[in-house]
Amino acid sequence: MPDHTLKQFDTELEEIRSRVLQMGGLVEEQITRALEALTTGNMGLARQVMENDHQVNALEVTIDEECSTLIALRQPAAKDLRTIMTVVKTITDLERIGDEAAKIARMAQAIYDSDRPTVPRVSEIERVTELALGMLRNSLDSFARLDLTVAAKVVRQDEQVDKAFKNILRQLITFMMEDPRTISHAIEILFIAKAIERIGDHAKNMSEYVVYLVKGKDVRHTGVEAVEREALG
Repeated sequence: MPDHTLKQFDTELEEIRSRVLQMGGLVEEQITRALEALTTGNMGLARQVMENDHQVNALEVTIDEECSTLIALRQPAAKDLRTIMTVVKTITDLERIGDEAAKIARMAQAIYDSDRPTVPRVSEIERVTELALGMLRNSLDSFARLDLTVAAKVVRQDEQVDKAFKNILRQLITFMMEDPRTISHAIEILFIAKAIERIGDHAKNMSEYVVYLVKGKDVRHTGVEAVEREALG
């Protein structure tokens, strides 16, 4: 490509990367608001999260179309092509994280719209949400700076989220066994905890894509230690 075409391509690619980070910021805001709706009972906030989910979906479609156009016009190769592929995979995971945030908002609405006078037990949910949010922020930071150290950290953090989810599951099973009247409520909390665990999984995926982008190696399904060796080696 001529120099001016290369510069134009770099500009277009950077604009797409910036839009991905914009989408990531919106998704992060969706999670934070969904959790606040759950902890405070603010159903206006829950409805806002559900209504704003279309913005996340629209960004995914827009960025995906931009990537397709860039491939058709510029025919990128090597790392440039890996960058575009990484973007396409990343926005898919971000869109799914947005879906999980909307699911948390819907479950919060179901909990507070029920006739039960009890406020949901959410202390453990808050803790695991902060862990998952930390993973999302780190994965976006890793993408922005192509920082493999941070990417490896996210993959390790996923183990903490999985462990926290299992602890919540054990607690809920105990509640249900001790008092069958808590079953409906416990199942609603379980759906929320599972949504948060899935947010962690998607953040982990995003960090693994960064390793692929920088190193050209697919590290999915290889285990934490293998990812760390590839990322830090």
